[in-house]
Amino acid sequence: MSFLKTLNRLLVFREPEMPQYEFEAGREDQRSTGKRGPSQAGKQVGGAPGDNTAFEKKQAESRRLNAILKENRPLSTSLDENERLLKEIFREPDNKDIVFRPFSIGTQKPRRALLVFFDGLVDTNRQNLSILQPLMLFADLRPDREPVSENGPGTAGKEAREGLAKRISEALLPGNEVSPVGTVREVVEDVLSANTALLVDGLDTALLIETKAWATRGVGTPQVEAVIRGPQEAFTEQIRMNVTLVRKTLRRSSLVTEFLPVGRMSPRQCAVMYLDDIANPALVAEVKRRLKSIEADYVNETGILEQFIEDTPGAPAPQTLATERPDRVAAGLVEGRVAILVDGNPWALIVPTTFFSLMQAAEDAYDRWPFGTYTRFVRYLGLGLALLLPGSYVALVTYHHEFLPTELLLAFTGAREPVPFPSLVEVLLMEGAFELIREAGVRIPGAVGTTLGIVGALILGQAAVAANIVSPILIIIVALTALGSFTIPNFPFSNTVRMYRFVYIALGAVLGLFGILIGLFVHLALTARLTSFGVPFLAPLTPVTRGAPDYLWRGPVWEQEQRPDYLDPLRRRRQPRISRGWTRRRQKDDGRPGGR
Repeated sequence: MSFLKTLNRLLVFREPEMPQYEFEAGREDQRSTGKRGPSQAGKQVGGAPGDNTAFEKKQAESRRLNAILKENRPLSTSLDENERLLKEIFREPDNKDIVFRPFSIGTQKPRRALLVFFDGLVDTNRQNLSILQPLMLFADLRPDREPVSENGPGTAGKEAREGLAKRISEALLPGNEVSPVGTVREVVEDVLSANTALLVDGLDTALLIETKAWATRGVGTPQVEAVIRGPQEAFTEQIRMNVTLVRKTLRRSSLVTEFLPVGRMSPRQCAVMYLDDIANPALVAEVKRRLKSIEADYVNETGILEQFIEDTPGAPAPQTLATERPDRVAAGLVEGRVAILVDGNPWALIVPTTFFSLMQAAEDAYDRWPFGTYTRFVRYLGLGLALLLPGSYVALVTYHHEFLPTELLLAFTGAREPVPFPSLVEVLLMEGAFELIREAGVRIPGAVGTTLGIVGALILGQAAVAANIVSPILIIIVALTALGSFTIPNFPFSNTVRMYRFVYIALGAVLGLFGILIGLFVHLALTARLTSFGVPFLAPLTPVTRGAPDYLWRGPVWEQEQRPDYLDPLRRRRQPRISRGWTRRRQKDDGRPGGR
């Protein structure tokens, strides 16, 4: 019977019991009364549903405060009421880093005011010099300009209150950015963004003052998209700095930056950047619509954000282009694309993107076009090796001996003779070992990871061959596959190729080359169905377009006259037909007909 009970407990799911413990309030009530009555017993977590427990009271209080933020409750003209509500929202006095700084504005009739900010996130020196000192010492407002009626503060008309708020922001606050707001939610969100909120008694408007001073990382060099020739600047975790880097690279008045909050629990600022005179307005509107429609609690990284805005989130291939380089963002904006930056993340997303954009490196634009074309074909060769080489090896060794020359077939057979495993198991062992080495090298910090990747692969491969577990030819196959995957410039797309590789290995082991061809056909068909913000993923190859010469090969820069027409930009022409004006003048002087 005990065996059956044990088996029943292992197989049948039972909801775990809630732990029984008391809140501090329950213990205080028990100490004050000297006994434990029904009200104190109800303060245990895990009591019967519907009990008026402290846990349920806490839930109700949280829902009430969240409802205040969602309904955009306006601020009151009473400073005490605003202070009480903000203290409840920020959980004061339990929350120790929120600061409520009361003071008096030094008018002829002093007026109470309040600063709300987070200690450690703001520049206190800027607060003292730009807010407190002007308001407390130099706020000599004449009585006829003060919006105070005979009944006291808070009873003046709306125009008078707006006049005081305007005078304070324009004449008494020397800070660069001062924004008046009228709702509790706007005050809370801006204070959480490291700014200072100024509330004045009698005003139903708060002034949000730029006082950010959190620690930030300086502009460094790109770690993933490093180049030999080209700018050596990379994005940081501060969104304002990232926007500045893009503006420094692309100096144009039509460059628009819109900030949108994303996330419900902890809203993150997202910057949407585009050229207003080039980008398609429908594309810009679609990007903003998708960002505004995200209903997630916490979105703090571009890798999370792209999964919310992709056309087909279940597809393994990325449908946005992630980059850490401001110059690459500027190049995408000039073509008519849209860039998305997230506060606290050193990566930007460029949309829409295509397969050929993922195969382009940041250095392509800075190399001469013959070498750029050559390197692109090398990448496509590496893509083919990384995707198909192991599966083709399994198919040839297992099924298609007639495809191999006699000498090569004898070499394969002789090398595999002492190996006790079939080719499929052999390939899976080495590919799995290489994936383990690669993952371990990424997780180990610093130069130790690089050393582990090199030494581990050498020792493991040599030991496997010496123990007759794998053949020496397979070591060459795996090494070429790894080198091919490293030639793919986009890291998320390289990860996609790594996953698809095992699919082709399985197809080659089951159906041979015929299975690999079927897999390629299905793979291409599924890829052709993908879109990125409505743009076909394989454009401009399918559907074929005319205005995109820089996709499969690297054309000369003076021949790239048109922007990609699959983006449908407002201005199709990028440069005139004869962009090298000095050749036109020289040909005119020589009396020869014009040309390129």
